[in-house]
Amino acid sequence: MTVKDERDPGEPEAGRLSVVPADRASWDDLETIFGERTQTADCRCQRFKIRVSHWASMPREERAERLREQSGCERVGPGARATSGLVAHLDGVPVGWCAVEPRTAYPQLVRARVPWTGRQEDPADDGVWAVTCFLVRKDFRRRGITYALARATVPLAQGRGARALEAYPMITRPGLEITWGELHVGSVGVFADAGFREVTRPTPRRVVMRIDF
Repeated sequence: MTVKDERDPGEPEAGRLSVVPADRASWDDLETIFGERTQTADCRCQRFKIRVSHWASMPREERAERLREQSGCERVGPGARATSGLVAHLDGVPVGWCAVEPRTAYPQLVRARVPWTGRQEDPADDGVWAVTCFLVRKDFRRRGITYALARATVPLAQGRGARALEAYPMITRPGLEITWGELHVGSVGVFADAGFREVTRPTPRRVVMRIDF
């Protein structure tokens, strides 16, 4: 699966943008996207996967190795077992990442209270997939890359057997600052553009959005 898209609505032309499952990308691609000196370099998309009690004691190198195994980078073709996300390239340069997997791959999400407030839902239903994180390199932001990644989550999840796909974006408003990297989960507009519908608003700033296949 390759999804091509050029623009965030209203943004300038982004060039040749392609989005592929991470098991069709290289580990070097992911290391370029995550960087070496950022909060994301420390996290490596493990925050929702590791118990809080184990987080501080786990070496950064182990988190990176976990991501390498989970993403399936370089296990190309029929031998690839699974992947944990998508990789975006702009004119061949790795520029973005999106985490999308069965919801049960995120134990901390399953244990959380907020996503299930106000609805009847079995958090342990592995037929439901979840989009939990976006990362776009600083020099490539505002080019529609997050929008393209969000759109690509839909065929990836559906093509790999998902019954539904969920996201948990933040509500953004003009003049309201989003702090502490909270917007890594995406904004409501990004998922609305990809065809997700609002399910609940468990907090004033958090929305649960979903597509049922």
